[in-house]
Amino acid sequence: MEKKFQKLHIENPSQKEVEKYLKLWNSLENYTLQESSLKKLFTSTYPLNEDLDDVLIKVCSLNDFYSTNIFSPFTVAKHIVNLKIDNYLHNGDLNIVNSIAEVKMNGGVIKNFYSFATKYCSHHKPTSYPIYDSFVEKMLIYFQNKDQFDEFTKEDLKVFERFKKILLRFRDFYELPYDLKEIDKYLWQAGKLYFPRKYGKK
Repeated sequence: MEKKFQKLHIENPSQKEVEKYLKLWNSLENYTLQESSLKKLFTSTYPLNEDLDDVLIKVCSLNDFYSTNIFSPFTVAKHIVNLKIDNYLHNGDLNIVNSIAEVKMNGGVIKNFYSFATKYCSHHKPTSYPIYDSFVEKMLIYFQNKDQFDEFTKEDLKVFERFKKILLRFRDFYELPYDLKEIDKYLWQAGKLYFPRKYGKK
């Protein structure tokens, strides 16, 4: 096991563990209301991605709630509209996530907003598009090192099709009868607990 994980002991994934974190999630009003408002925005109010105004509202809301560091929401929204993503989302095309992630900013610099892109797609189809973030990444790597549930590199997690397969393998290996949205809620909260960000650390 990697040195940075050697002193950690995280409870093995199980139905009991997942249920604990799902119950915790449902008890936190700020999380549940944030999710319900985004669900309404993405699936009822503005389900399509053809109008720049609609997409810009979704990008700004997601960026604010999740602090995804999209420093030019207009550029990202325009990029999404130009990709014409609705048919891809409808068909569950996994490659569209990485296409959304790579945005040409002013000046021609390409930025990769991968975590944001997974969240944007997930809020349209939460059980088809799991969310990637640093907490989920750390949890998956920890259990890969511990139990070898799959073979992958950190870079593999940034290729969405591969990332989803790794999550499904994780779910099957530990026999967890949950959809990918529920797995995400568990991994994110546990990751936040075991791998807290050290703000101010140089």
